[in-house]
Amino acid sequence: MQFTQGLHRALQQRPDTIATICGERKTSFRQLQDRVARLAGALRKLGVRDGDRVAMLGFNSDHYLAYYLAVPWAGAVVNPVNFRWSLDEIIYSLNDSESVAIFLDDSFAKHADALLDGCPFLRFVIFCGDGQCPDDLLDLETLIAGAEPIADSGVGDDETFGVFYTGGTTGAPKGVLLSHRNISSAALALMAEGPFPDGSIGLHAAPMFHLADMMMSTCLLLRGGTHVMLPGFRPDIALDIISKHRISELLLVPAMLQALVDYPDIGRHDLSAVKHLLYGASPASEALLDRAMKAIPGAGFFQVYGMTELAATATTLPPSQHGVEGRIAGRLRSAGRAFCHLQVRVVDTEDVELPRGQVGEIVVRGPNVMQGYLNKPEATEAALRGGWMHTGDMGYMDDEGYVFVVDRLKDMIISGGENVYCAEVENAVARHPAVAACAVIGIPSEEWGEAVHATVVLHNGGELSQEALYAHCKQLIAGYKCPRSMEVRDSLPISGAGKVLKTELRKPFWEGRERAVN
Repeated sequence: MQFTQGLHRALQQRPDTIATICGERKTSFRQLQDRVARLAGALRKLGVRDGDRVAMLGFNSDHYLAYYLAVPWAGAVVNPVNFRWSLDEIIYSLNDSESVAIFLDDSFAKHADALLDGCPFLRFVIFCGDGQCPDDLLDLETLIAGAEPIADSGVGDDETFGVFYTGGTTGAPKGVLLSHRNISSAALALMAEGPFPDGSIGLHAAPMFHLADMMMSTCLLLRGGTHVMLPGFRPDIALDIISKHRISELLLVPAMLQALVDYPDIGRHDLSAVKHLLYGASPASEALLDRAMKAIPGAGFFQVYGMTELAATATTLPPSQHGVEGRIAGRLRSAGRAFCHLQVRVVDTEDVELPRGQVGEIVVRGPNVMQGYLNKPEATEAALRGGWMHTGDMGYMDDEGYVFVVDRLKDMIISGGENVYCAEVENAVARHPAVAACAVIGIPSEEWGEAVHATVVLHNGGELSQEALYAHCKQLIAGYKCPRSMEVRDSLPISGAGKVLKTELRKPFWEGRERAVN
């Protein structure tokens, strides 16, 4: 298996079918293959070698898909960068991965000098925006026009496809190494459930750097479907595009789904072409699903549970379990059952499988499990001990194999589909001069699944507002990680071992709910 093989298949079977739609720009598979082969040739001419990491920092576009294809075509490894990160976080990931090149679009070209100054391995910057290329950057279109096309390198199977960064419990992101087999097997298993049939037209609404949208990219490529790009999510624009281009496949995090179905003018848009709607990264409430299924009645809804380390897929809840039967059986509250290509278990602290109904850690084994964490052998060994990926999620399995996630072993919040590690936020909060002690937890949020909440103890005479705390943290970490709410206490609850009792802090927010996390 190789990531590029879907493009080869499409070129063979449907070369003049539209491959990408980005604004008013349309590209056929024949044109896409030519651009990819030329861009790969340009990368090799610039000095990119087998296994080199090449980064991308930009919003969704047809250039992003060309990047994903051209880099392995040239024998190199992709490193898509989270555009929500702070500049320091971006520089850390580029240095950790030793990226030799980076693509920047219009919104991020202004950071070129800072990235070059802060990243000794970075040798050149390619501008891939639609505006005027800055004088000191390489222009994507000029490179493609001046390069000779080269043959596909043929890298695939267990060779590394990409480094995908996720949050780190110590504050530093971890680079997840995913192979071509990891990505392809996860996509094929997802397609086996029913989405992405022939003739699919998919909307890239979630960020293309994210592993959730990587499933959209891979499935559409393997099927030879059409990729429609949404640079930044806005419900009004998304609805216009869905209607105009007859989108059949949607993948949304619940926050996006809520914004879409609660948009006041949704009724005037034709959503009848939508056949499959996948949601994940955090669960959607039953009330939201009710509204969504009413707004898009022709779509089959799939919940997908997974994580970056699993190429995004572990279990799925199919459309059949979103109806009356599944609700009566309580399955709508579950994360579904294992995909056909992998095994899922619930184990105790000794990694012994537990009886059905008992809560333990959810572990996964299969061809989609990551190769490991870049430059972190101890973390890799801990996560993959015994050949199983230890998710850090606590849950149980019923007698029919449905998995119910009830808590999180890792001190992590999932907000709007993004991982937020409490230790990282606490480090930022603690740097405020008014803060004597702090603890960060996730609290329920209808919009985001979970929202970041800080409990702080102030120095004597100290004053701090939530707005001031947010502004302070925003200078240190990405905005989505910053506390959205704050509580001031005289002290934090401490255990006999000296640890903050976060269960007590969470209790007022989660009491009466069936799960302790979203």
